[in-house]
Amino acid sequence: MSLFGKKQKDLMESHISTIISDGCKIDGNLSTTTSVRIDGIVNGDVLANQGIVVGNTGKILGSIKASEAVVFGSIAGNIQVQKLEIKSTGVINGDISTQTIEVEFGAVYNGRIKMTEANSSSSGSAQKVSSKKEEYSTEI
Repeated sequence: MSLFGKKQKDLMESHISTIISDGCKIDGNLSTTTSVRIDGIVNGDVLANQGIVVGNTGKILGSIKASEAVVFGSIAGNIQVQKLEIKSTGVINGDISTQTIEVEFGAVYNGRIKMTEANSSSSGSAQKVSSKKEEYSTEI
């Protein structure tokens, strides 16, 4: 299942198996085969086979790699995901590599973004348009 959808809050909460709560700090890398929600601070890289949610008070000082990420908090490091959502309170300082991205008004990102091709064999005009490899640099 995806972290994205109409009932996003309920869906995100039902698929989160690990929570780093506000007030917790981890010094070191974090790795999980499921999903993780970070409301505290992680000073290291985060690897999640499924998804990562960085809450409003969440802060990652390191790179992340996951299938999906939703960012309400801040990340200082590179991001490699298939789907990325940066909410209006989200701040990212680092390079992004993703297949799809959604950025809400007010969100901040500083770095380069690289849109990658999906690894699917489906064809169609929508696939052809969204699979262009381009790199943009944005400073806000």
